[in-house]
Amino acid sequence: MPATRKPTALGSLANLIGFHLRLAQLAVFKDFESELGEIGVTPAVYSVLEVLQKNPGLTQSKLASAVRLDRSSMVPMLDKLGKRGLVERLASTTDRRHNHLFLTTAGTDLLRLADDRVALHEARVCAEFAPAEKRALIKLLKRFGG
Repeated sequence: MPATRKPTALGSLANLIGFHLRLAQLAVFKDFESELGEIGVTPAVYSVLEVLQKNPGLTQSKLASAVRLDRSSMVPMLDKLGKRGLVERLASTTDRRHNHLFLTTAGTDLLRLADDRVALHEARVCAEFAPAEKRALIKLLKRFGG
């Protein structure tokens, strides 16, 4: 077989969980972008909106912990979402060091639109898995610290 038609050898990568997780993440994020990119929702944005919808008044530090973003990423994200009119920060009445975060009406509306698209995305990326396999995969992935 000519070298150009021969599959590329992956060496030890073929047996590394991190390599396969990265390939899976790339595929999932590419599909997410194709479904939600036109409405300006990335996986990180969706995560922030979803957690805030379920936890109104959450502090920035608790939100960052929940969605696994560090402070250097969270502040610009919240600035961007604030400029888009999706999230508002209200200063704590008990501790000036904290802000409490809330979705605006526009944030709630965008989340509803995104939820419909996320359902389509999730159905596509999980099409090869039986429901029990999907549950098992999530359970296994949570062992990484989720």
